[in-house]
Amino acid sequence: MSDQRFIIEMGMGNDLYGMDYTKAAARAIEDAIRHSSIPMFEALGLSHDEMRVQVTIGVQDPDKVDCAALAEKLPRGRATVQATLGGLNVQNDETGTTIVIASAAVEAFLPNMATKFKAS
Repeated sequence: MSDQRFIIEMGMGNDLYGMDYTKAAARAIEDAIRHSSIPMFEALGLSHDEMRVQVTIGVQDPDKVDCAALAEKLPRGRATVQATLGGLNVQNDETGTTIVIASAAVEAFLPNMATKFKAS
């Protein structure tokens, strides 16, 4: 049985001073999941362990994102994180600093449960 996506949330995060791509990515993930509340687990008696969470992070230097550390911090489900080219680096020519901006897409999937429920 294939998984079905039941939620997708987007978020944005940044690191203003340290050029820390993982910190910016973590903030983007936090921004995305703050917008979600999923009461259906309790309402339907589902375990959060049934949920697969897939996170895609966009930054200008994907190799500098610690995807394993980010996956460990996700509060629910079986999580995977991948980094891809995206986001934005903003240079401040006066100070020589770079602001790192990350974008995140957080998707949640459950096994197809179409046969478990009937409309009344």
